[in-house]
Amino acid sequence: MTVERRVVTREQLAGVARAALGGGRRLVGVSRLRGGSKKGVYRLAFDDDSTAIAYLWEEAENFWPGAPGAAAEDHTDPFSHASGLDLFEAASRRLDALGIRTPRIRLADRSGRHYPADLAVVEDVPGENLEALLRRDPQRAEAALERLAQALGVLHRHTAAGYGKVALVDNGGVSQGRSCEQVVLDRALDDLAEAASRDARMARAGDRLEAVVRALAAAVRPRTEYGLIHGELGPDHVLLDRHGDPVLIDIEGLMYFDVEWEHVFLRIRFGEHYRWLDAAGLDGRRLDFYTLAMRLSLVAGPLRLLDGDFPDRVFMGEIAEYNLRQALDFLPADGR
Repeated sequence: MTVERRVVTREQLAGVARAALGGGRRLVGVSRLRGGSKKGVYRLAFDDDSTAIAYLWEEAENFWPGAPGAAAEDHTDPFSHASGLDLFEAASRRLDALGIRTPRIRLADRSGRHYPADLAVVEDVPGENLEALLRRDPQRAEAALERLAQALGVLHRHTAAGYGKVALVDNGGVSQGRSCEQVVLDRALDDLAEAASRDARMARAGDRLEAVVRALAAAVRPRTEYGLIHGELGPDHVLLDRHGDPVLIDIEGLMYFDVEWEHVFLRIRFGEHYRWLDAAGLDGRRLDFYTLAMRLSLVAGPLRLLDGDFPDRVFMGEIAEYNLRQALDFLPADGR
């Protein structure tokens, strides 16, 4: 099934553009950017050749089945959908305070005067993202990877005594659960059950995979301090500015958590280039447990998206299939 994403027109965003950048320039074009399963991302082009980016948080732009509504806004769940202007602004403030570059906000609006949804207009960082540079010129990308590693060091060394979304913890809130590992265990078991309901191979291996998940979780020792993590930092979420410095985007998932969770995702997404981002002092038992939990999440999540009208269906199916095989590899050889 091929699904076309909705299109937001120039006329619909003309008032947004004036509010963000004033009336001295005219909006001449609006184009949707690739990606974005929870919000719409559009490039605004002006008659003086300048550009900006608009983020739109509205139900029609959210492709996660069942995501809209009160349950999606429960920020006490560290893994609830990381979407919304509140999370975006809190993450932007925290990263700016740490000196970590993100696109500068030109307008943040909840009033509905300019558009019938929460929105933000931010600077358009020129140039390519790190994923494109790694494909085109891996050797040239090494400087960007080194700078990204430095930024991640600053991020991960910023700690808190509680875990959860920055918008919650920075305002004295408390997250659900007893610990990061318990939150991950609960989520992994839910992801396993959800994946098993959609794929016969996962259903056949469900009991054995659950036993492995529980055994890996039981080996993790308690922790009382948590680092700041992006939460979904692939190379496509790193833009490079004119100086080659990394600019982090899709920051709504910023939270205090075990940094091992971030490193598992970095290892998966950066592949051979992860060696630039590796860090000393990581807990091997957490890495093992979180790797399987992440694989299960990357099966259940894409399969859930395919229940809805997400447009890039082949790509999402490939993600689910690859991670399904990786999850099954955690089973003992004689139990596969």
